[in-house]
Amino acid sequence: MNSTDFNQLFASLNQLKVAVVGDVMLDTYLWGGVERISPEAPVPVVTLRKKEYRIGGAGNVALNTVALGAETTLFSVIGNDDDAEVLMGLLQKENIDTKYIVKSEHRITTNKTRIISRNQQMMRLDSEVTNDINTDDEQQLLQSFTAYVQRYQPAVVIFEDYNKGVLTPHCIAQMIAICKEQRIITTVDPKRKNFFAFKGVDIFKPNLKEVSDSLNLLSNNVSEPALRQIHDTLYQQLQHKISLITLSEKGVFFQKGNASKIIPAHLRNIADVSGAGDTVIATASLIYAATGNISIAGNVANIAGGLVCEEVGTAAINKQKLIKECELLLGNI
Repeated sequence: MNSTDFNQLFASLNQLKVAVVGDVMLDTYLWGGVERISPEAPVPVVTLRKKEYRIGGAGNVALNTVALGAETTLFSVIGNDDDAEVLMGLLQKENIDTKYIVKSEHRITTNKTRIISRNQQMMRLDSEVTNDINTDDEQQLLQSFTAYVQRYQPAVVIFEDYNKGVLTPHCIAQMIAICKEQRIITTVDPKRKNFFAFKGVDIFKPNLKEVSDSLNLLSNNVSEPALRQIHDTLYQQLQHKISLITLSEKGVFFQKGNASKIIPAHLRNIADVSGAGDTVIATASLIYAATGNISIAGNVANIAGGLVCEEVGTAAINKQKLIKECELLLGNI
């Protein structure tokens, strides 16, 4: 694939509609300095200098799909509180469609507050409810999703599960069934709780640790034969089309049918790995929806995940930078 082809490929993403379903959250950063220990307890006193709000969870996947040019709609359940207002404002500022997000009186908006001094995280305070959403909220979410899919026919639906309760087993099964009926591609970034609930999806994208934990694997063998065996084991339970397993600094592995490959990671100056998985699932989903080729999708997503690791904190992919890296590193793939 030459440079003109890459430009055409990424330009085609502007024509795609994508739905992201899952747990959205607000990330709050409190930056300050420490000059003394509290007289009340043996803890540092942080003098607050800056407060910053960022989009987290499934919202970060949506940030990445928007950054790549896709028209993005977010489906989630949050609280009806001040944090929800801040989060909705941030999402709307980034041109993410929020009209299907359910504000529930039975939940609070997940907010992860990090206290940072001298570029080191001193503490994290999580404000959240992690039990499954109730039947009323679930029904509202499903009705909205069904209406959206039937009307707008998105190219792909991405499930982003953070175990916060939005993606219930019933929601997962119903949404996948709706997508199959409408012939819409489904992809998922799973977590342990509902790991085997995503039956029949097109792309199943766990990381190696999640796979090892869920399959109770003792070995960390990342050879292709071992990973092919993992795919076969997953397929027995999920009947999915494609496994896309991220291998941290060793790259990514994909298998579709009998075709498989480990794509090595490219050398990077790693600053922060947080949010890399969000970028990988967002990029792989869109490229696969545009091409139907998991090899191209896996290679591009591998580069995208590495690029965002060069940024501090969660960061959406830079589309132009990604195009240049693809032209440089992928040659005539």
